[in-house]
Amino acid sequence: MTDLITSLPQRAVDDYKSDEHPTWCPGCGDFGVLNAVYTALKTKGFAPEEVVAVSGIGCSSRMPYFMSTYGFHTLHGRSMPIATGVKVANPDLKVIAVGGDGDAYAIGAGHTVHAIRRNTDICYVIMDNAIYGLTKGQTSPTSAIGFTTKTTPRGSVDNPINPLLLALAAGATFVARGFSGKPKDLAELIVRGIDHKGFAFIDTYSPCPTFNKVNTFKFYREIVEDIPADHDVTNKVEALRLAASENPLYTGVFYQVELPSFVDHIQAQRTGSEEDIPKVVEGLFRRFS
Repeated sequence: MTDLITSLPQRAVDDYKSDEHPTWCPGCGDFGVLNAVYTALKTKGFAPEEVVAVSGIGCSSRMPYFMSTYGFHTLHGRSMPIATGVKVANPDLKVIAVGGDGDAYAIGAGHTVHAIRRNTDICYVIMDNAIYGLTKGQTSPTSAIGFTTKTTPRGSVDNPINPLLLALAAGATFVARGFSGKPKDLAELIVRGIDHKGFAFIDTYSPCPTFNKVNTFKFYREIVEDIPADHDVTNKVEALRLAASENPLYTGVFYQVELPSFVDHIQAQRTGSEEDIPKVVEGLFRRFS
């Protein structure tokens, strides 16, 4: 085992940093998430060109700019179709998707659900701050009832989404929750998500100090607890029960099972080989020329 460990590529966190400096507000939870991603990649020893970071729109979706890996900054809510296309086109690439709660659970909710049910081999880290930060502080799908903003001066009347229950109901094979105030623990979750063969869903509490004065670091530190050590991650009923808890809010891996991925299913349906591709292309040119 020692020989195996010493033979792994020795990487430094700086290997994954781009020349762009993060532009988030001081105290933003996304700094902790970014550092956790750096640490996870360092732990895995990937070369930057082996990794693709895909994001949507929002404060958290700026993350690909701050990474030296390949990156794709997509449209609002559209990270999942792009990430799926990247993984299907080149299954050898490690695809990490990042975004916020508005991107994942509002305009992108449909894409998120379908990526989950397909079990696409993607690690999706959602930075959940229960607010729209980039557009200056509107309620998001995870904002609590009564949450007051400029657009809801009398308090929000919408029930918030529970992201973990949504992911479990949609059929996710890896469901976890992290907290940017514990970047070391979050990095370990991301490593497990990357290692998971299938869709890895990691909802992450990432406080917005500028526009959300309720869901703060202090708030989460007082209510967040590690998931029970004896929890059976293959027990979906128990995962649902723990995910529904409002006090405490558990962090860790709630559910994990191994099932064929989306790429597995596609490859199983293929006929012929790569050597056949030039013949097929030549035939198409003859047919349509």
